[in-house]
Amino acid sequence: MSTRKDNWVAGINAVASALEHDLEHVREVLLEAGSKNPRITEIEETARRRDVPVRRVALQSLEGIAGGLRHQGAVARYEAAKATDEKELPGLVEAAAGKALVLVLDGVQDPHNLGACLRSAAAAGVTAVVIPKDKAAPVNATVRKTSAGAADRIPVVSVTNLARTMRALQEMGVWLYGLDGEAKATIHATDFTGNIGLVMGGEGEGMRRLTRETCDGLVRIPMPGEMESLNVSVATGVALFEVVRQRGVQQ
Repeated sequence: MSTRKDNWVAGINAVASALEHDLEHVREVLLEAGSKNPRITEIEETARRRDVPVRRVALQSLEGIAGGLRHQGAVARYEAAKATDEKELPGLVEAAAGKALVLVLDGVQDPHNLGACLRSAAAAGVTAVVIPKDKAAPVNATVRKTSAGAADRIPVVSVTNLARTMRALQEMGVWLYGLDGEAKATIHATDFTGNIGLVMGGEGEGMRRLTRETCDGLVRIPMPGEMESLNVSVATGVALFEVVRQRGVQQ
């Protein structure tokens, strides 16, 4: 269910990123009255220059709107980009011309982790991100803030049946590799130069059984240190940029 918080982004970086990268969805900017922060002034000037309504309001008003999010004196009323429909996946894969990179997140429940994953996905040029509708964080204001606007710049597909969508991707010629700390193969020894999907498990439990079984292969991030596993957002970034590295070698 949509809440009031879902319609706002909060924080200096999040608001500045929205104005820079997703202007068409910014409806209004509210800034703390009396703030002398030069970045607040810069946001105000940018918004006015781009014909976005700006209001200076009391700190209490910002606190109420932000609903607990750290706003730093800046919030923006935001109309989120239209969600990408699952039916659009074949077109996105085809448009990637044999270099599709799909990120599948199996139940990432922390919105900060999801936002960080989306930020890495945008930086790596991911074709689409697939997330389940159930037992996963929705793309809300916290996710948008953590992703620095990436949540609305890359296609995020929320699906009812993750395994079915994975099989559909395979039929499109996408090879799916699940990240598993116990896997024998490493990401560095796996060919990621074609149509690839990286499948990441959620916090704690990792990939669900059916998700794991649907993957074409399992790979791990080699770690010479003593940690047993990485945070899902960190692991996602490491794996995505191994794909980027391999494809850079090919260019």
